[in-house]
Amino acid sequence: MPTYLNEAVASICESIRFDSAMAEGVSGKPFGTGPYDCLHHFLSLARSLGFETKDYDGYIGEVVYGEGEEEFAILCHLDVVPAGNGWTVDPFGGVVRDGKIWGRGAVDDKGPAVCCLYALKALKDRGFTPSKKIKLLLGCNEESGWACIEHYKSVAHMPDEGFSPDGEFPVIYAEKGILHVRMHFPLERTPFLAFAGGTSANMVCDTCRSTPRSIGKRRAEALGLEVQGKALISHGKSAHASTPDEGENAIRPMLEYFAPKNEGIAHILDCLFYDKYRLKDIRDETGRLTLSPDIIRCRKKDMQVLVDIRYPATVPVRVVHDALARFGVKYETVHHQEPICRPKDGETIKTLLSVYEECTGTKSEPIAIGGGTYARALPFGVAFGPEMPGDEPIVHQPDEYITVERVKLLLEIYEKAIERLTK
Repeated sequence: MPTYLNEAVASICESIRFDSAMAEGVSGKPFGTGPYDCLHHFLSLARSLGFETKDYDGYIGEVVYGEGEEEFAILCHLDVVPAGNGWTVDPFGGVVRDGKIWGRGAVDDKGPAVCCLYALKALKDRGFTPSKKIKLLLGCNEESGWACIEHYKSVAHMPDEGFSPDGEFPVIYAEKGILHVRMHFPLERTPFLAFAGGTSANMVCDTCRSTPRSIGKRRAEALGLEVQGKALISHGKSAHASTPDEGENAIRPMLEYFAPKNEGIAHILDCLFYDKYRLKDIRDETGRLTLSPDIIRCRKKDMQVLVDIRYPATVPVRVVHDALARFGVKYETVHHQEPICRPKDGETIKTLLSVYEECTGTKSEPIAIGGGTYARALPFGVAFGPEMPGDEPIVHQPDEYITVERVKLLLEIYEKAIERLTK
């Protein structure tokens, strides 16, 4: 059994019990009380294990191990997306049942963060002296803007190399570009009094609600809509916006209900769900473009849709903007992260692949993903775990969990990886 398995499981449960979704900032707590309290729980745990820690104004925390001019980063985050609907367990219960730790953040990214901390503790106990100063960074705004990273760069030194345990195994060499745009679709003679859905820009909308001027009950039921008094409710299934096909977008059937009555709504469907302008044909070796309309609100005659777009790593963002221009509507960029593409034969990637093979007995090649990790914050960063090929998709979905067996494996993998990359 890896050192500190029981302790790691208990600490993950404790961390999950903080609802660390972004909230309104208060004095000294830029992302709300939940993320702040979760960060201080983690830093207190690290200090109890004998590590030096620092809180950078509630934006991000740091656990330091070792000395030296060269630095190595392990980039994690403690914030989570909102719980959403459809849970069969308490999303912030942090309980162990059936060999699994249940709760929001178990995989993304509290579980891996705790595993990296205990991996450092195991190395410390063995007397390992790294040749580099290791910085375990704990961001509090990864899911909604990266202000934590920007703040850290303004007040401290970000290492050039490292990894983020916030992706997939065996190791990620490329991440697609991330583009969030708010689109404005003009509507005339709106067939509803209110229309709204979605809570997070990077999570597939799982609930959409409208108040029609009149309800066609038979048509609503045929589309799977719930009639609740004067309101219609559409229920979907949340998923990470980088893999929208793994969810069911609740916005689509609601738009389909109104489309026969309104050309503007039909145009929204054509652009965002039926792919009339063939944005999904944009592709390269890192995959095809994905498009996920995640938040929708109607403001008078302006239907505003926040859309999450992940575009291939070798495609210039102007190609995406040229395609969006064909929609013929106004839009503004809310958030943009350039893609990354690291050399597959780089030393960091080769080392991490060898550790993965040794610990799992599986020989693999580097992969590309649509998700965005903190690896982008480093000139030579990559994402490394915790998800395995063939895992059930649970990130940003209800009933998120991490198995105790996965925690056991992560402790082994991250201990070996950190040692070999910093010896």
